[in-house]
Amino acid sequence: MAKISVTREDALEYHHLKGKPGKIAVVPTKPMDTQRDLSLAYSPGVAHPVLEIEKDPETAYEYTSKGNLVAVLSNGTAILGLGDRGALAGKPVMEGKGVLFKKFADVDVFDIEVNSHDPDEIINVARCIAPTFGGINLEDIKAPECFYIEEELKKILDIPVFHDDQHGTAIISSAALANSLEIIGKKHEDIRIVISGAGASAISCAELAIRWGVKRENIMLCDTRGVVYKGRQEGMNKYKDKLAVDDKGHRTLADAVRGADVFYGLSVANVLTPEMVKTMAERPIIFAMANPDPEIKYELAKEACPDSIVATGRSDYPNQVNNVLGFPFIFRGALDVRARAINEEMKFAASQALSRLAKEDVPDSVLRAYGVESMKLGPEYIIPKPLDPRVLLWEAPAVAQMAMETGVARKKIDIEEYREQLAYRLGKGEQVRYFIMNKAKASKGTKRVAFGEGEETKIIRAAFQVKEEGIATPILIGNAEVIKEKIKLLSLDFKPKVVDPAHFDDSDKYAEAYYSLRNRKGIVMVDAYKRILDPNVFGSMMVKLGDADAFVSGLTYDYPEVIRPALQIHHTAKGATRAAGVYIIVSGDKTYFFTDATVNIDPSAEDLAEIACLAANFARQMEVEPRVAFLSFSNFGSTPHPLSDKVRRAVELIKSRNPDYPVDGEMQADTAVVPEMVDERYPFSTVKDANVLVFPSLESANIAYKLLSRLGNAKAIGPILLGTGAPIHVIQTGDEVNDIVEIAAVAVMDALNRK
Repeated sequence: MAKISVTREDALEYHHLKGKPGKIAVVPTKPMDTQRDLSLAYSPGVAHPVLEIEKDPETAYEYTSKGNLVAVLSNGTAILGLGDRGALAGKPVMEGKGVLFKKFADVDVFDIEVNSHDPDEIINVARCIAPTFGGINLEDIKAPECFYIEEELKKILDIPVFHDDQHGTAIISSAALANSLEIIGKKHEDIRIVISGAGASAISCAELAIRWGVKRENIMLCDTRGVVYKGRQEGMNKYKDKLAVDDKGHRTLADAVRGADVFYGLSVANVLTPEMVKTMAERPIIFAMANPDPEIKYELAKEACPDSIVATGRSDYPNQVNNVLGFPFIFRGALDVRARAINEEMKFAASQALSRLAKEDVPDSVLRAYGVESMKLGPEYIIPKPLDPRVLLWEAPAVAQMAMETGVARKKIDIEEYREQLAYRLGKGEQVRYFIMNKAKASKGTKRVAFGEGEETKIIRAAFQVKEEGIATPILIGNAEVIKEKIKLLSLDFKPKVVDPAHFDDSDKYAEAYYSLRNRKGIVMVDAYKRILDPNVFGSMMVKLGDADAFVSGLTYDYPEVIRPALQIHHTAKGATRAAGVYIIVSGDKTYFFTDATVNIDPSAEDLAEIACLAANFARQMEVEPRVAFLSFSNFGSTPHPLSDKVRRAVELIKSRNPDYPVDGEMQADTAVVPEMVDERYPFSTVKDANVLVFPSLESANIAYKLLSRLGNAKAIGPILLGTGAPIHVIQTGDEVNDIVEIAAVAVMDALNRK
């Protein structure tokens, strides 16, 4: 990964010149457009929720933002690596924390900067403002005051209080340690850890490591005075006392790391030397987490011990221990069950969830974000990346589940439903994706989906996901040995059914069946044997002969190479004279169906009418009531031309056959999707705010969906093939693994609908 350079001028410009000063703002969540809206938002309407909350304080979670609002509270005494800079100087950091809460977990934040060094005064401020919030995140408060403040607030408040500097690093590093030990083949109970630093995060890291199974006596803290040992008088406090070792031989950091399995750095730059690293145990684990400069530079640690596993707090090296993997998702889970606290069990559950996620196949979107070809559990990938969207779906449910199990949750939820709701927070596109996935999962994985390019890495990864998620039973078409070797390289626990057309026991049966279908189309028997070696022919024949329920191909083929044999073997569906393609386009909070962007190059009016019916029927399968608009450069005859006449004729054909069909046109694209334009200029139209958009040609549809997906940040799901005689679906060159999984789910949904 390229090293990121940030200058003083860049940072000041980002915070000041781009838009409004600062990084956060308050945005209304309800309409404020009319006098009635104002009456509901404030006086007199607001009196009703006030009275309800007075009767039952729990209803504050129903009628206010309390349940999604966190206070990020600081006095600025331990700002990042800058130390005590004062409450006001800490505000950019607290705003930054708020941005991360919102970006990664959709949690709203007010930052609270308290101008006091008195811990009791800070406690009193938090106590007084607590009714506003669903939780309090303590930030950048120096030790040992931070311990006292958190402990006291936990006693007096019934909302989660969490000191992120203390616990966040512990949660992330513990997950990283668990996976590092698995990689090198060691166990928690057998290792010795040395921790450089004895502040809040260091002590929390030690305690969570103990919960993972490390023996307390095998952890050695080192502060600026050296090893923390029993009987030491200088620089001690009750928190250090709990981790003081009964040791007379180790007094310096260099003494301590000799023979140690693990080094945790939570102190200052460059305290661990290459010479010290060389004295550590075989295959040492080095987490140098001081920011911005670690206890030892990554390059120096690897040079001193090439087989070491090294993590830092920096984004420009592998294995970044970043608190953003923790606090947004921990609070998300705690808020959603209205937890009274974030307890030790919830922190442990968060750490375990991160550890497990790192062992999963990494999505292409994450690989692309970090500019790499692959990521899998190993010395340079021990924890998930901060930009991995799956962290929300793994960590928050784990925290929520543990809150319920340990009795601190006020609200009980169904975890599977909750995971789906969390996905919806990622956008409307995820809602559509979950709908398709859930439809497919109704088959309980019994539908068999054959993949035409079974040797391709992306196909193998997608097939594994299809199997793991219970979407279907995958069948890979290709060379069994090649596929087996690639599965091994991907470290997948996966034994799919593999069918090789070149070594197939039923090749005579397939050739004869293909010959009987095509013998009057110029195919002789010898040609039939050759043709079934083509995976696209073979896959379609598998569906024809009942050896698969659906077929998916196209990652390495042009679209016609897949669809042509499919139509030759299966023809069109009953009642259809042609096939068509549709894309589901998710833009903002709206879903559209674009047709036809893939099959019919220059459709006639009759073709357009049938394409519209196919798309509208598919919308209904997606449980969307279709409103069909035929698009053109003309609005209802405003520009007579043979091209607009064709579109108008298609509308007339549908209306004459189905008078009640929700269709109108011809109309321009903005007219179709902006209801106010229809109300103002074309009130006679039977369709406004259309969601099924029928384009006059493949050219226009293809251009439109690609521009929207590339420039408009719309999510495109497809192409989805309609009107074929069997569930045959086409993926595109360059599709990512998630795209392939989506099309496989569409294929299963198609197979189920046909039954």
